Parts: sequence; C-alpha cells; structure tokens
Amino acid sequence: MHNTSKAYMTFRWLTPGFTALCLAVNAGSALAEAVGDVIKTEHIDVTLERVAEGFEHPWAVAFLPDGRYLVSERNGQLNLVEEDGQSQVLEGVPRVNHHGQGGLLDIVLHPDFGNGNGEHDWIYFTWSKPDDNGSRSALSRVKWQGDALGDVEHLFEQDRASGPGRHYGSRIAWLTDGTLLMSIGDRGSDPSRAQASDDHAGSTVRLTETGGVPDDNPFVDDASTLDEIYTLGNRNIQGLVVRHNGDAWASEHGPLTGDELNLLEPGNNYGWPDVTLGNDYATNEPMGENSLPDMVDPHHDFEIRFAPSGLAEVSGGIFDAWEGNLLAGGLSSEMLLRLTLDGDQVTESERLLEGQIGRIRDVRQGPDGAIYLLTDDSQGSLYRLLPAAQP
Repeated sequence: MHNTSKAYMTFRWLTPGFTALCLAVNAGSALAEAVGDVIKTEHIDVTLERVAEGFEHPWAVAFLPDGRYLVSERNGQLNLVEEDGQSQVLEGVPRVNHHGQGGLLDIVLHPDFGNGNGEHDWIYFTWSKPDDNGSRSALSRVKWQGDALGDVEHLFEQDRASGPGRHYGSRIAWLTDGTLLMSIGDRGSDPSRAQASDDHAGSTVRLTETGGVPDDNPFVDDASTLDEIYTLGNRNIQGLVVRHNGDAWASEHGPLTGDELNLLEPGNNYGWPDVTLGNDYATNEPMGENSLPDMVDPHHDFEIRFAPSGLAEVSGGIFDAWEGNLLAGGLSSEMLLRLTLDGDQVTESERLLEGQIGRIRDVRQGPDGAIYLLTDDSQGSLYRLLPAAQP
C-alpha cells in the first residue's frame, strides 16, 4: 500500500505577482519564491506561481468543489492537496503497470460532481492495467467520500494487452451529452493497429458514464468494427478537450515533427500510420502520405518537435483576451502554446512559455479562471498562470 503522506513541500500564493513566505509542510523548509518575472504576451501580461511541488512524474490535475486539488502520479499515487498546502496520498487506487509511459494517468470528475446528495461524486481515472502479456489502457471510477476513496468500479479496458510500455493515450473528456471520450494510443510496437477496426489501439472510444456503449456510436451497426470506437487512425492523443460549443479537440503525438491538432468527429479516420507529416526517427525520411481519400488531414501541424500533452480551452473570467483560445502543453519542447481558432482552422499561434518550467504534462483552466500547468519530472510541480496585476 502507499504511504499516507509525502515528504515534500507545497506552497500557495495569495495574490498574482506576490512573492510570499509560504508555510511548509515539513520542518526546516526554505522560502518559496515566485516563478520569474512578469511574462509579456501579445494580448496580456501574465505571472506564474507555484501551487505545489515534489510530485513524482505527475500526469493530471482535477479540482474539487471545495478548493482542493487531486494530482495523479504515474507510479500509482493519487494525491489530495489541501488549500493550506498540506498533501496526502489517498489509499485505494489499483496497482498499475508504470513501466515506461504507463501508470496512473488522467483524472476527471463526473460533470455533476458535488451536486445534490453525492450520487454523482465519482472520480474517473485512466490507468495502465497489468497483464501477463503486458498491459492495457483502462478506465475506472471511484466514489469520493469527503476525504477518502471508496470502492473502485472498473468500467472499460482495451480489448487486448500488449507491450511495450508506451503510447497509452488515456486522456478523458466529457461530451455535452454526458458521454465521455477516452483516447487509446497505438501502443508503440505495430502502428498498423491504428487502422484495424477490430482493435481499440490507435482510437478514441466513446462510453456512457458507467462504461457502456452509447446506442448512437458511429460503428454500432458495423459488425467489423468494435462498438466503442469513435475515431480511428490516432497515434497517441495526450491532449483532449471538449469546447463550450461541444466540439472535441485533440493534440496528438506524431513521429518526428509530425505532432498534430485535430477536431474529433464520429467515425472519422485520422490516418495514422498511412497519413502523417512526420518522419522516421532513425532516417528522418517521410513515413506516410500527406493526404489520402477517406482520411482526415491534420487540422494543424505543430511542425516543430512539440510533443503535445494537455489541452484546455480558455473560457471567460480573468482571461477575456484569450476567450475561446486553446492552450496546448508540450513535453520535450517545454512549451505552452496559445492557438486561436476560426471555425476548425488555427489562425494564430503564440509561444507563451518556452523552457521556464520544464516539460508540461497537463493544462487545465480551474474554477477560479486561472490556468494550471503540471510538469512531468521526478520532482514535478503544479503551477498557476494569472494575469499580471496592473500598475
């Protein structure tokens, strides 16, 4: 079982741009410092604050209605971070396979979490389920009981286990009709699996809140295609967001310089590995066609080695200048990109962060309107981006 506390320090700042002496969980902790100076962008100046640190390769953050945070770590630990900076590891998460890129991955709350008598107080999480033949991308949920986890319900797992331990996908996002999308990577050994309609690898799946198959899924009447499949030809989606207009967008790892952003629509085939703008890692030669009939071209090619993970839409509140924009995190690029959309086209791209905080794993807009960033590191941190205080 996991330890019930972590020996690290967590911080909370009081106001944007305010450098504070922070209370530390452990005795003897040093002063906490604000992260850098004011950051100037095209439309608004911003500041960066550290909310918590010391996570071992964190993967996702979720916001509880009472102001506390949940942070997952790939090693299988789910952390409850209090508003006053204290943190504890919650018991009850199943044993994960955290070889390579696997482990405890995305976490989201039920859309009606906190409403009423607790009926919908479910935490949904994706994880790499151990198997004698490797591992499977899986989806489960656990009932929240105020300060602890209740019993776990297993909802879905991909149809076959495999190795190696990479390309799990595993992002979750709720559609406006109360169903959810989950990405499943091609698993990294046989890219052609993403074109196999009898294989969950290299797809997104659409499920009910209890893990069932919605009656209107695009392939429920196609005996050759698994009923859960929503889209095919996806290499490894690690950024997924449903915008306020109901559109689902995904940022996806390609091969070398082949990372892309896509609008996900039911029944579409996004081409991998037959269509890709990326190159082979060893030879740097093109790997696929630029376009093919019946396959959807990338809506946006990141062009650089971006390595996308984490995707959020900015909506209202304190970032009015970015209303409707997408914010995409990058791992090896250590970037945060702001993308302006006109319909289904990206019309503007701006680098907001580049190397200031390291590998960005998750991007979320919190209930307070701030932008939260989670960094992938052996001592990863949770950051908060806010508009700079006006002079």
